Amino acid sequence: MDVVSEAISSVRVGRAEACWVTGAGAWGLRYPGYPVSGFHILIRGEGWLITPTDAPRAVAPGDVVFTAAGAPHGLSHAPTTMESLPQAVLGAAPRVEDADSVFLCGAYWLTDASTHPYLRSLPGALAVTPTDRHLRALVDLLDAEVATAAPGGSISRPALLDLVLTHVLRELLAQHPPEDGVDDPAIAAVVRQIRTDPEKPWTAQELSDRAGLPRREFSRRFAEVTGRPLRAYLTESRLALGAHLLHESDLTLAAIARRVGYSTEFAFGAAFRREYGVSPGNFRKSRT
Repeated sequence: MDVVSEAISSVRVGRAEACWVTGAGAWGLRYPGYPVSGFHILIRGEGWLITPTDAPRAVAPGDVVFTAAGAPHGLSHAPTTMESLPQAVLGAAPRVEDADSVFLCGAYWLTDASTHPYLRSLPGALAVTPTDRHLRALVDLLDAEVATAAPGGSISRPALLDLVLTHVLRELLAQHPPEDGVDDPAIAAVVRQIRTDPEKPWTAQELSDRAGLPRREFSRRFAEVTGRPLRAYLTESRLALGAHLLHESDLTLAAIARRVGYSTEFAFGAAFRREYGVSPGNFRKSRT
């Protein structure tokens, strides 16, 4: 499974929500770092992305502000500082009619464990100007769904959120590849092997041999390159694939457990609950 699919499978564990953020006149909002992975897409007007460390960034209609792992950020009518912005009140009713600026927002509420390593590696809040011509159509569909209480909305909104997030992540992947700043073909080869054969009972010695490195050196370099110790990386990769299969396939829990390297359904279930805070069976039910 590719990085985008893994990342989307991980955030799908969270509760999906969509709403508008609007502003008129001199407006601004601060998001102090809620446990969400999500986006703001400017659909009307103008605005600025404000972060604690970087210079304010102008945002034009169609631009996407993406926060991978709850990074603090703000939105404003003009360049300013985070400290000057009032904190956003989540769940407030949108007022679109007289707004100068309108953002369509989508978010998945997460636990720390369900944040994929690639998402954690991204640098805080990012503003992206999409080149994907299909994204605008998806945004229009999601905007229409948020505007109505039509039957089936509880199904259509999360599905559209998934699609919008897929296209946003493709844009980010092109601009911020997972190997950015890393020049270690030995570790890259091991990562590909883990992704290709997640069901194998890999040991540190086996993988260090494949990398052609002493075990201690391999463990050190692997953690530096991926940002996770080998055992944690193996677990996250296997369970991300498990979440994907629970959502996208009709395989039994026992078959999925074997596919992702667990000897029994019980062992898979216990690991899945530790990682995502929900049993595999309940996770599957919540996605249907």
